[in-house]
Parts: sequence; structure tokens; C-alpha cells
Amino acid sequence: MAAAAKLASVCVIGALIAAAVAQPGTDKHPIKAPDAPKAPEGQPDMAAMMAAWEAAAKPGKMHEHLAKGAGTWEGTVKMWMDPAAPPSESKCTTVMTPVMGGRFVRGETKGNFDMGQGPVPFEGFGIYGYNNTTKQFESTWCDNLGTCMMHFTGALSEDGKVLTWNSKFVDPMTGKDTWMREVETYTGPDSMKLEMYGPSMDGKGEMKMMEITYTRVAKAATPKADLSK
Repeated sequence: MAAAAKLASVCVIGALIAAAVAQPGTDKHPIKAPDAPKAPEGQPDMAAMMAAWEAAAKPGKMHEHLAKGAGTWEGTVKMWMDPAAPPSESKCTTVMTPVMGGRFVRGETKGNFDMGQGPVPFEGFGIYGYNNTTKQFESTWCDNLGTCMMHFTGALSEDGKVLTWNSKFVDPMTGKDTWMREVETYTGPDSMKLEMYGPSMDGKGEMKMMEITYTRVAKAATPKADLSK
């Protein structure tokens, strides 16, 4: 138990140092990790550990892709409860805000969605990021129409215009595993489309459940990390 506790402490120290080193900012006051002594035989290599944590914590091009969506977006929503019937239409507003020095983006959506029985007040909240370790986009989502917290992983197309998200969750009606796919497509500097797909009625394919056509009406500056704290 003592050895395990010691190793845990070393890992925590390494994580804290690497996180400080990886903070984005100017080069006027660079923060450097202290030189790590060579690890005794059988002990973790502190230099390698700090280098790994630094790489894991450093924002990069994928984080910049998420941050370029910062701002306020007005959306026109189409929803299909039955693929054979015309979709219902409504409006929504989504605000995307970079947080944690640009490592993540917080998204908040409000609107009145028509789900076949008249407009229903809607609000949802998500956190979006890119995991340097797994090389995948990751996000979570929750809203006032349920109590589950959905988890997504995503991949970006080579041209950087299409980000596809996939999620698996439990269907409240059947109690069985099901899935959802979301596709974000940038159609211009200040325009994008979000499409949502799920299992078809017969369970043999997929159907388009929602489409939101967005226009950015206000941009937001990307906050910089405060290295004075």
C-alpha cells in the first residue's frame, strides 16, 4: 500500500508540473519544468512522465478547430418524428465559449422544439474537446428533455470541414443499447449545419431525426490562460 501511495503521489506531482508547463501564453515569461533526477531502478522515469503529461495537456490544431466555432449562432431547426411526414420547424440559439485556455469549448443551446405535440421549451449544455492521448474528439451532452448524460467521440475529415460524432446510450423506451450519430459541416466562415441520425423505425437502417442550419451572428474572443495564478 505504501508503494502504491508513493507512486500515486509521483504521478500527481508530474501531472501538476506538466499542466503548468503546457499553459498557452506568450514567450515573455516561459515556465520550465525543473530538471528531473534520473529515476532509480524500478521507479518511474520522472522526465518521461513530465514530457508525456506536457504533451497531453498542450492545446493544438484540433483544439483550434473547436475554438473557431466560438460565438453566438442562430439556428433553424427541422425535426422528423416520422421520416414519411414533413418535419416540424422551430428556432434556437447556441452560444459556444472556449474555456480552460482553449482546451475545451462550452456550448449552450436554448429554443422551443416542436416534437409533434406543440412547442416545448428546450435547453441543453455540452462540453467539447480533443483528447491528445487517444487522438479523438470527445464531448458530453445533457438537456432538460432527459436525465442521461450522453458521451460522444468524434473524428474530423481531412479537409477540416466535417466533424462526425458517435454516441451509444440506453434507449428509455426499450431499455436496450442504441446509438446516435451527429454530423457538423462548416458551409462557410459563419455558417454551418448540424445533422442528427438514429436507428430507423424498423431497426434495419438509420433515419435523419434533426437538422439545424446555423448562422453566426456574433463572434467571441478566445480567452488566454492566466499564468499569474
